[in-house]
Amino acid sequence: MITPEHPGNGGDARDATPMPRILLASRSPRRRSLLAEHGFEFDLASVGVDDSGLSPAAVDPRAWVMSLAFLKASAAISDTLAQRDGVIVLAADTVCVADGRVIGQPRDEAHARAIIRSFARAQHEVLTGVALLCPASLRRDIYVDASVVRVGDITDAMIDDYLATGLWRGKAGAYNLRERQDQGWPLECLGDPTSVMGLPMRTLADRVRRFSEQLGDAAA
Repeated sequence: MITPEHPGNGGDARDATPMPRILLASRSPRRRSLLAEHGFEFDLASVGVDDSGLSPAAVDPRAWVMSLAFLKASAAISDTLAQRDGVIVLAADTVCVADGRVIGQPRDEAHARAIIRSFARAQHEVLTGVALLCPASLRRDIYVDASVVRVGDITDAMIDDYLATGLWRGKAGAYNLRERQDQGWPLECLGDPTSVMGLPMRTLADRVRRFSEQLGDAAA
């Protein structure tokens, strides 16, 4: 079981009310870090979903990220850890939306460069879809959290230096908010910064608790 090493202050999962057992259906190290930083105890699902070949086409972006989150959570049901009593599967998916276009992870370095250049001196929306799934009953809670990121002037030199690090790989919109802000990029988040990074931690603990309570009421 993975547990937070540094409990810190103000974590959502540190209230007196016990949290249910979480099975995280995600390969993202950022989501693992966010859960640990906010006091969640969780296990990792061994079953993953490769969504790189999927395309949203004309689907509404909010429906798209919620569908992908549910797809990932559903795949984790076959994990042996999902069969334990009281387990809730957690999955998420994050995309950027600019000018009506859904932007996920970059295909390669050239694609990452084009994405970042398109974000400069503009703003884009970041959507994170979250799925909570009870393997025992197949009851689910699926929702989306939205934020806006305003981007200032990013020079070609800044982009070149960043692309050389390879840190753009596997990131929606080709960047991580906290990481780039720490490096001095002109990024302003209107909304929940952790949602931009992969999980909306401002609301997640309450959603998990309410979902767990609903499951208890249904079983009573």
